Amino acid sequence: MKEKKRNSKIKWIDPDDVPELTAEWFRSADLYDGDRLIRRGRPAGTAKKKSTTVRFDEDVLLHFRKMGKGWQTKMNEALREWLYGHAR
Repeated sequence: MKEKKRNSKIKWIDPDDVPELTAEWFRSADLYDGDRLIRRGRPAGTAKKKSTTVRFDEDVLLHFRKMGKGWQTKMNEALREWLYGHAR
């Protein structure tokens, strides 16, 4: 007589216990092309930027910060405009 096999090592998961797959779940899910993970979000910029620490007067910072999102880019553009306007 054959011996009765024991339960498998893989624990069974009830499909009813799986969380609901909502639109939000799909929006936040990772996207793959084969084995390659496709990165989401803004791609890396082409301009080479250098991180530095600079001290500005409070009124200057407040002025640019009031412009809202992208204030640092606007400050960079203002400095570049000044630089090229005063080139010798």
